[in-house]
Amino acid sequence: MAASVQTLGDLRKHAGIRTRTVKEEIRGNLVRKLQAGERLFPGIIGYDETVIPQLVNAILSRHNFILLGLRGQAKSRILRALVDLLDDQIAVVPGCEIHDDPLAPLCASCRARIAKEGDRLPIAWLPRDARFVEKLATPDVTIADILGDIDPIKAAQAGLNLADELTMHYGLLPRANRGIFAINELPDLAGKIQVGLFNILQEGDVQIKGYPIRLKLDVLLVFTANPEDYTARGKIITPLKDRIGSEIRTHYPATRQHAMAITAQEAWTDRADAATIDIPPYVREVVEEVAFQARGERKIDKRSGVSQRLPITTLELVVSNAERRALQNGEKIVVPRVTDVYAALPSITGKFELEYEGELRGAEAVARDLIHSAVGSVFSGMFEGTDTRAVVEWFDLGGSLQLSDTASAADVVAQARGVQGLRELAEHAGLAPGATSPVVASAIDFVLEGLHAQRKISRSEDHRYGAAETSPRRGGSPREEPAVDESIPLQRGKKKYYN
Repeated sequence: MAASVQTLGDLRKHAGIRTRTVKEEIRGNLVRKLQAGERLFPGIIGYDETVIPQLVNAILSRHNFILLGLRGQAKSRILRALVDLLDDQIAVVPGCEIHDDPLAPLCASCRARIAKEGDRLPIAWLPRDARFVEKLATPDVTIADILGDIDPIKAAQAGLNLADELTMHYGLLPRANRGIFAINELPDLAGKIQVGLFNILQEGDVQIKGYPIRLKLDVLLVFTANPEDYTARGKIITPLKDRIGSEIRTHYPATRQHAMAITAQEAWTDRADAATIDIPPYVREVVEEVAFQARGERKIDKRSGVSQRLPITTLELVVSNAERRALQNGEKIVVPRVTDVYAALPSITGKFELEYEGELRGAEAVARDLIHSAVGSVFSGMFEGTDTRAVVEWFDLGGSLQLSDTASAADVVAQARGVQGLRELAEHAGLAPGATSPVVASAIDFVLEGLHAQRKISRSEDHRYGAAETSPRRGGSPREEPAVDESIPLQRGKKKYYN
């Protein structure tokens, strides 16, 4: 179309081009996709029955809307995906800062050009990607940043009076005209700046620096925010909330399978310069279960949430630790083990905020507990009803096994041969016939860690597996963690005292 329509005269003659608002444009393209059965918002997983239907309803209603949710719930990604609902390109007046429609210009300079050049006015074509403007709200954002201001330099260079409309400097919102304007973390925007959005949300126009001229902008306004009970830095003022058409709540993945699909999509595990990487399903499940355990852990602040970035970065470190071990041992296949998850502690401890009890325990200790619980949960689900007594009895009779996380696959398999029933349990983890040594070693590691998580065997800090401390042959009762004396105030950076 752009090749055949190059001037305003061509545009006026073209029967297939008509002026419509951006909300009508997005709605029309959405209707077409729904009728064709096309997938909406590709890459957004787990929202098909919850968030996406509400989002579709808001767009069909031509609403400005806000996505409310904790961190790591794909809010920004959803907003950026709205670009796919725009037309491939639209006709604009070339050089116009607010992408004026040649058939219905807003700004004075474009009206003057059209009056002067008429049908000879050249037409430019704006691609859809250039029609999305995004701004992260911060307390230092000014009304001039969002709406605009007077530009004295422009006035001086053109010899204009400061009261002339042509001296206006447009802010981000006018520059998003005929497109989508997204504001992330809306509560962080100062109250007086939020007031400046009233008119554009209700009446569809803005006024810049007291000019009597009101620009009738054509824009879809979308926002994101954390729930107000968490965002202590600011809040969305009530009159602004009242003017936002739809409030849509996002959420974390409801099932482990959805979460695994998201992590598999986002994590960088396809190392083109590395050896073949084979990640066992149970390792992926354990990584994901760590996040699920964290979201239910009372020592972790639930109001701040546990981002889906936790399993994504954790899986990347798990693969890297396995890659390091393979390189050191000259192995051609990289197969992560469950114990590699402990090497990913740096990616876990920074992804949650602790409550007071968690602060006493320490972030690393809490993270280790989460991994331990995650392994137990996955192992219990996979080995439910499976007889593990042969392996447990071997350890109860005094057997022990020393397996470092840097031990080669061949070494792990060789040592495991002496443990009765261990290879059979490892095969229950899904070993294919003729599985390679790294795959077998990973399954053996999973079984040992799973039995340890169920407290059927013990493991020391130097990765020596032995009889459980509650073993009948050893006597005694389960070891309990020392109680924290809460009468002693917490001193950050100081030694913690226990009874």
